[in-house]
Order: sequence, then C-alpha cells, then structure tokens
Amino acid sequence: MRIREQLEHVFRTAFQGAIDDGSLPLDAVPDCGWERPREEGHGDWASTAAMRAAKAAKMNPRDIAQIVVGHLPKDSIVSSAEIAGPGFINVTLKNAALQSVIEAVRDERDSYGQGRLDKPCKVNVEYISANPTGPFHVGHGRWAALGDATSRVMRHAGYDVFEEFYINDQGNQMDVFAESVVVRYQQLLGQNVEMPEQCYAGAYVKDIAQAIIDEDGDRWLDADARERLVSFRERAYAYESAEQHRICDEFGTTFDCWFSERTLYQPDESGKSSIDKAIAAMDEAGYLYEKEGALWFRSTDFSDDKDRVLRKSDGSYTYFMSDMDYHYDKMQRGFDHLIDIWGADHHGYIARCQAMLSAWGYDGALEVMLGQLVNLFRDGKPVRMSKRTGEMVTFEELLDEVGVDATRWIMLSRSADQMVDFDIEVAKKQDATNPVYYVQYAHARICSILRKAAGESDLTAHESGVLDPEGLVDGMLAEGTDLALLSDESELALMR
Repeated sequence: MRIREQLEHVFRTAFQGAIDDGSLPLDAVPDCGWERPREEGHGDWASTAAMRAAKAAKMNPRDIAQIVVGHLPKDSIVSSAEIAGPGFINVTLKNAALQSVIEAVRDERDSYGQGRLDKPCKVNVEYISANPTGPFHVGHGRWAALGDATSRVMRHAGYDVFEEFYINDQGNQMDVFAESVVVRYQQLLGQNVEMPEQCYAGAYVKDIAQAIIDEDGDRWLDADARERLVSFRERAYAYESAEQHRICDEFGTTFDCWFSERTLYQPDESGKSSIDKAIAAMDEAGYLYEKEGALWFRSTDFSDDKDRVLRKSDGSYTYFMSDMDYHYDKMQRGFDHLIDIWGADHHGYIARCQAMLSAWGYDGALEVMLGQLVNLFRDGKPVRMSKRTGEMVTFEELLDEVGVDATRWIMLSRSADQMVDFDIEVAKKQDATNPVYYVQYAHARICSILRKAAGESDLTAHESGVLDPEGLVDGMLAEGTDLALLSDESELALMR
C-alpha cells in the first residue's frame, strides 16, 4: 500500500472512531483532501478534511481537527500532526515510513509511481503529422519531444496510450511535390526548365531526382507526362516517408500507427469510403445542408463563428472534411479521448474540429495542445539558415550537431505554450551553463558512487565499460538492509 493510501486509511480510521464515540456529529467520513504543503516545516502532507466537514458537523474546523488528531492510532506512520490556520492538519511522517519508499522503488523498479485509473481510458495521441513533401523542420522536433513525453507520462499514469502519425498524403500538394522532382530531374539531365514558383525548391528535391537518375537514367525524359508525374510522386513520397521514419527512430520516438490520409477515400467491400460513412452519420444527426451546390456543416450550432464547407461545388472535399473524418475514424476505432499536438498557428482551427466531433456525439473528446515555435541561436545570435545548404536548419541537422539528449531536454524545458530559445553552442558545452550536461554528469557520479559502494568486487559488470547500476543497487539493498541508517535530512528529503 502506498504511503498516501496508508495515510488515508489512518485518518479515515480516526474520523470513524470520532463518529462512533459521538465526538463528531457526522453521518459519514469526509474526503481527507490531501495536499503537499508549500513551505518546509509544515510537514509532509496537509489535510483539509476538518474544513470540509465543518458545515455538516456545524462545528469550528479547528475543533474538528483537534478531535481527529486526538483519535489518531498510536502505532501508525504519523510522527506528528499539528493544526494550522483555519483548520489544516499538517502531518509529519515517521522516518520509517519514508525509508519504506526505498524498498518500494527496489521492488517495483520502472513501475514505481505508476498510476491506476478507476475506469480504463484509451487515448490516441497524434503528433508531428508532417506532410511527406520535405524534411522535418525544428518545430517538428518540438512536437516529437512533446508528444513522446506526453505519451510516456500518461502511460505511466495508467492510461492506455496509442501514438499516431497522420500522413497528409492526399491532395494537390503531393502533385506539386512530384512536379518539383520532375523539374529537378530534367535540369540534372541538361534540360533548360524553370522551377515553377509554387514548387518545392529545397536541395532535398535534387537528391530525390538524382536517386531516380541513378536507378532509371534518362528514360523518363520522353515519357508520358502523367505517367511520369505519378511515378515520381510515389517514389518521392516513399523517399521522404523513409526519411521521416529514420529520424523518428533516431530521436527515440515510435508510433503505433502511421495513418495514411489516402485510406479515408478508399471504398471498402460495401463500396463506401470512410468519408461517405462520416457524412452519412452527420446527415443523420441533422447538421448538414446544401447551398450553391456545396455541402455545408452547421457548425454554428456548436458555437463556431460560421458554418463550414465540407464538399465544394465542384465535388471535391475540403481539407477540413478529410481532417475531421480522420478524427471520426479515430473514435470509430474505440478511443475514449483524443489529444492532438498542433502548431500555434492552428489556434483558429480548434473550435470547428471540436464542433464536428460534438455533432457526431463525441462532445469533449478532442483536446488540443498548441506548441509555440523554436528560436535557434548560436552563441546568442539568431540562426536562420543551414550552413550546409543555405536553407532552413532541419531537425536532422540539429540532432547531428547537438545530439538527442540535449535536444529533447531543451525542447521540453518550457511549457508548450511558450517559445523555446535553443542556443546550439550552449547545448554542446560541457560545463555548468548547460543544464543537460549537469544531468549527465550527475548520472556519471551516481554510477561511480555505486561502483565504489560495491567495493568494485564484481569487475565483470563493468570491465567492458558497461555498468549495471540496478545490479549493484540490488546487491546493496538486499533483504535485511538496515534502512534506518538513511536518516540524514538530505536523504529524507530525497525519499519525500
């Protein structure tokens, strides 16, 4: 039983004892309302139970607190309980209770501190979701760090977490990407062709075109234009998709699903696509109407500022329709809650998305985390362009120069709604100006202490430079270890 649960049991026993002997005129034990005191010297935990019970008992909270403290069991984890302010009960735990944490950590290992939900909750966390038309920028790296960390924390808290990357592989931008590769292909083979203004002009497009030349030579120069465009589109898509997978793997971010937008438009065995089914469900709910040849969603019924077009008069679907069908598809897959991490420039998109889900009957299902931008610096001076290509600094370049650990740390050093100022040179320093280095140094020192404490007796554990800290800790915290020796205030503070 965790310390907080033990504390809850002790106080509920005290309340029940006071109720049973008539000291407290209550019908039931109130919620203990545990809080962590903000100031040292106010104990380890504080209960607001006396104030919560005052109205029902028709008594002064301090008098209630005094009665409860007087009914605390003698042999419990409580060392002292003091009444403060309007009726707080500040509790200080016995050293033995704190020392028991060491045993719990040893026994539970990575599951220590894990939460338990009263009701199972399956959560879909979608993040990064970059178009497969170019390399990740530094902002994508922040979404990767936020999404991965959020998923890990929620999973440890007891949620059933499913991580997802939405691939925007449908629409005109894919053809524009393909056309960009066609132009670079032609240029590399000596043809005088201009790159259209709306195309992708990055150096990576030339790399893709060169890869096609290495495989096929000039066979596409005189090929059918549409056939060439389709071929180049799929090959460029596969190239960038592989790059995205590789960089996510390097960063330590793994997804349970890479969801293709294209699949929303593909009919199943009944001949219906996912979008067809989503529209039918919306129509049945009564929130669709036609005007000027277009299909509209009555989103103003859900506090949106205006109604939204789902299908344009030419029969094509809007980006909003496919995006919302994707969220509908998530709910159809059995998720209880959806979390999306978007850039701050998508702020105005939230209301209409939540309106659509509410119309389908999923009110409150979507939660959106907005992430602010990352400002790159080098020795305090803004960095705009890559030294290698003269274009934007990519996320991969940042990882190559700074490393995964430092990048993760700095991306998470501010809350999502704050901008991150990322100084590349500071992140690389091995001194006190770099907070990441401090953590790495602390880890190295802990490993050194463990080796010394073990007497360097088990050389096989680190002869090759590989240390097994858990093995050494197990050896030093075997059953029967006298944990009462851990009584220094710094040790107790760490246990707290």
